[in-house]
Amino acid sequence: MNITLDTPDGRIGGWLARPDRPSTMGLVVLQEIFGVTAHIRDVADRYAKEGFITLAPALFDIVTPGVDLPYDSDGMQQGRTLVTGLGFDRAVRLVSAAVSRLRDEGATQIGVVGFCWGGSLALLANLRLGLPAVSYYGARNTNFLDEPLRAPMLFHFGAKDASTPAADIERERAAWPQAAFMVYPDAGHAFNRDCDPTHYRADAARLANAETLAFFREHLA
Repeated sequence: MNITLDTPDGRIGGWLARPDRPSTMGLVVLQEIFGVTAHIRDVADRYAKEGFITLAPALFDIVTPGVDLPYDSDGMQQGRTLVTGLGFDRAVRLVSAAVSRLRDEGATQIGVVGFCWGGSLALLANLRLGLPAVSYYGARNTNFLDEPLRAPMLFHFGAKDASTPAADIERERAAWPQAAFMVYPDAGHAFNRDCDPTHYRADAARLANAETLAFFREHLA
């Protein structure tokens, strides 16, 4: 359901999905550069069906309310402008506010999962907020190689993703050797985006989802 969320930077929207059974496990779902789209809301709903209290904060609301961009070149350009306008520091504060809201909803153990730009923000939630996190194809991860992990971490990458070349993945392995890395040989960028047949790779998405659920059930139980 749609909610509003008070943050240090102002009020934003978000999508909250609750499981059909009691749970103390919470997840913050962090969007791609296209906003909290129907796809991201569906991802949150799926995690709720797996037993997690799930919140996808509308991070761009601080810059432009109600962002829901198309998955095309114009949408990508608008999204990149919004990412620059928001900045990572403000985005991390919004994630922290989402964590607080999940605690109000009854979650006592909370993790973060993000996709694309949100994947790099999920990494930052680990580095700066100390939260267990899963990062899907975060192309901006290498900006933060000098910061140590503070919690368990899982990375997913597509081997055919030009935005995360093998050399960058190896730099991340060297920087964070305690993290888990999954690289999918036949997948490119955004392989989890099942509403987009140009990017979706079903086998990689299913395996990555299974690994993600196992990771969070281990570290949030």
